[in-house]
Amino acid sequence: MAKKYYITTPIYYPSANFHIGHCYTTIIADSIARYKRLTGYDVYFQTGTDEHGEKIEKKAKEAGITPKEYVDKIIENAKDLWASLGISYDYFIRTTDKNHEEAVQKIFKKLYEQNDIYKGEYKGLYCVPCESFWTESQAVNNICPDCGREVKEVSEEAYFFRLSKYQDKLIKFYDEHPDFILPLSRKNEMLNNFIKPGLEDLCVSRTSFKWGIPVDFDPNHVVYVWIDALSNYITSLGYPNTKSEKFQKYWPADLHLVGKEIVRFHTIIWPCMLMALNLELPKQVFGHGWLKIDGGKISKSLGNYKDPREYIKEYGVDAVRYYALREVPFGNDGNFSEEALISRTNADLANNLGNLVNRTISMSHKYFDGLVTNPKINTEIDEILINKALSLKDIVETKMNELKVNEAIDEIMDTLRFANKYIDETTPWSLAKDETKKNRLATILYNLLETIRICAVLLTPFIPTTSSKIFNELNTKKTDYDSISTFGTLEENIILNKPEILFNRIDK
Repeated sequence: MAKKYYITTPIYYPSANFHIGHCYTTIIADSIARYKRLTGYDVYFQTGTDEHGEKIEKKAKEAGITPKEYVDKIIENAKDLWASLGISYDYFIRTTDKNHEEAVQKIFKKLYEQNDIYKGEYKGLYCVPCESFWTESQAVNNICPDCGREVKEVSEEAYFFRLSKYQDKLIKFYDEHPDFILPLSRKNEMLNNFIKPGLEDLCVSRTSFKWGIPVDFDPNHVVYVWIDALSNYITSLGYPNTKSEKFQKYWPADLHLVGKEIVRFHTIIWPCMLMALNLELPKQVFGHGWLKIDGGKISKSLGNYKDPREYIKEYGVDAVRYYALREVPFGNDGNFSEEALISRTNADLANNLGNLVNRTISMSHKYFDGLVTNPKINTEIDEILINKALSLKDIVETKMNELKVNEAIDEIMDTLRFANKYIDETTPWSLAKDETKKNRLATILYNLLETIRICAVLLTPFIPTTSSKIFNELNTKKTDYDSISTFGTLEENIILNKPEILFNRIDK
């Protein structure tokens, strides 16, 4: 039976203006999901949209339509963008899905009936764009600590979740599960800035707007967006039916992949909700950094916004995916620039990978009419290449298990760089002049083709379109993960297809 792996991204605010920073989380999650599938896991990869709240209600009113009409109009934008990026999600959840809304109502009622939710009055500070409540000590000078916008003071009847009740239990869970939050700096931030100073009960309903899931036993209230949004990770699996096939198979989640700005919701509110529901907690929450432009946020007002599909159209989907995955050390903030994207595409994809594939297959056609044979006349430098290619599988597995995606890619690129150096040192063009060295030449070309195949298999999660092109050029059916456990799996006596340019060098 295949091992199970459940990975999620946050559900995104539906927007007509997604930028490259929004894509970052989803590209990483997709590469992890694809890698797990490649290695034999039964993967459930979920993303979606968070469609309730005061922001949506206001924008719909300005547009003169209902909130549902508003979100329906722009929801396809997210799906189209993910399709453009080759995002291989298994389920796309909308918080306006009927089954989700009904499940959230049942969750709210269950927590109320067991006295984990109670009615009171909320007075405090609220950030409309972030849909976050803050204390005066957190929102210094009435400024939201997350987005930097001004918060407003609100006062209304509300229901509260007894977050404080679970403080000690949460700290104990952190102690017993040291890898629950990664990087560790995020864990320390949660403990020192939010938990140890004392958790306050959380406002979980609103009466000042209507666009939300109604509290079914008190319809003047709608469920606070984070209770609504966070529940998506289990409602999509059939909860509250814990006997459903999906819930039994995939819960608890293996990885919640989130931006650092929403780590506290996923590592404080969400675990406490699950404790109250007597459910297992997710195995890990990884809070990655932001992708910035020139060290700052990406926005239309700053003049640095560009639709990601423009980059895809200009440079190709795999160049965009590769840059996002390779350029940023996972967990840290990273800087995006078109110049850096071009530089990385030229250096790694055109000069290293593309050049290697093109010159190897071209030589195979020039010297052997594309026929693949392996006389196995190896020397010391061949063994070095073979060992590098063979060790790559385990190295990449270690890096991916540690979520060091950029380092996993760099290991593959390092092997490709060595393969280019191997060509320069073995000088196949010189061997081609001597008929007695034809078997040695065939061996060198086979070792190169096999190294390319192994690297292409391991690059499949990251640049799937390019890997598919390489497999086609190699004319091989050996594209599965198990096939790279041994060196020499590439079929002999096949005829390679003609080479094509994988990446044109960009001169800008």
